[in-house]
Amino acid sequence: MEKKDNMTNKQYTFPLLQKYDPSEVKIEDKGLARYISLEPKVYTGAPYANRQFGKSKVFIVERLINNMMRTEHYNGKKMKAYKAVEEAFDIVAKKTKNNPIQVLIDAIQNAAPKEEVTRLHFGGISVPKAVDVSPQRRLDIALKNICIGAVSKGKVTKGGIADHLADELIKAAKNDTSSFAVSQKEEKERIAKSAR
Repeated sequence: MEKKDNMTNKQYTFPLLQKYDPSEVKIEDKGLARYISLEPKVYTGAPYANRQFGKSKVFIVERLINNMMRTEHYNGKKMKAYKAVEEAFDIVAKKTKNNPIQVLIDAIQNAAPKEEVTRLHFGGISVPKAVDVSPQRRLDIALKNICIGAVSKGKVTKGGIADHLADELIKAAKNDTSSFAVSQKEEKERIAKSAR
């Protein structure tokens, strides 16, 4: 039984982890810095599953890959999602001449909403109220919206998802409102501002 557990949580090294150096990446948002792991390792199992704040110990690129697997085209296909992210990182490196991991971090920082709306119930009446978003949730929302924005750009053809993901990352890193993730963030914050 122990042998099987060790096999499922085995750490693998992928070429993507050696291609780009995460040690030169800078995180400007101090709230998110604690929840973004820059240790380059990828696991096939889920060693941090069901542990409080466990996912903050998972490498940020692997979290992007895992969020790509939540979309309909890559549902459960980790190697397919890994190859798409690797191709997207190559495109980002070619277009921006920057480290793609830094571009990913900038995109996350620009796409992470600081406020959102919750509903409070007072005597049968539902009242919207603006609340601050926790850093872990900000990071989750940003990654989810980046992946949804990449997949929703139209029909995904062979190799096309990498172009869409690279485009979404570059636009979000520049804080461009044509990015799906940035536009979703601004929409959430606009609604929260009206509910203050």
